[in-house]
Amino acid sequence: MGYLTDTLRALATTMRNVFRAPVTVEFPKVIRPRAVRYRASFALPDDEYGEVACIGCLACERICPSRVIKMRMTGKRESPVSGKKRNYVDEFVLDLSACIQCELCIQVCNSDAITMVREPELPSFEREDLVLDLDKLRANAHDKTASWGRGTILQEMQEPPKVAKPPKKPPATATAALEKEPA
Repeated sequence: MGYLTDTLRALATTMRNVFRAPVTVEFPKVIRPRAVRYRASFALPDDEYGEVACIGCLACERICPSRVIKMRMTGKRESPVSGKKRNYVDEFVLDLSACIQCELCIQVCNSDAITMVREPELPSFEREDLVLDLDKLRANAHDKTASWGRGTILQEMQEPPKVAKPPKKPPATATAALEKEPA
């Protein structure tokens, strides 16, 4: 008798759920609204002169726990636009298939050269499509909406607030000696 009641209860649950509206959407065609702080992919924005902002300090490559960032530089060159000598990145590769989205690379970047964007990469069947090279990262900076977090903002959030110190009082022995002297 227990099998019959369990079967009827399971059938009733199935019938209730058959006529409910679906909660899933077809992702590439329909995109749900994302939260303001949603971050999905990476970008390498340009500096004020239109050149890659990355100066090749290798801080992001060193701090990445998944070791998905690889960079290669040739050394300092003079900028044709600004005339300053600085490092330029010749190759920058980021593998999204192994990235854990920890954002440590963004937090350590002092020049805001690597940022996150709000739009995810398109779904693909090839792992190679999730490997972002320098050209794809620069295209993301131009084509996609940047996230709110940049390296300098995140570093400022982690610094403790500066509290104004009260003025120093003179030592107690000096004030006591001044009070005892007759005027």
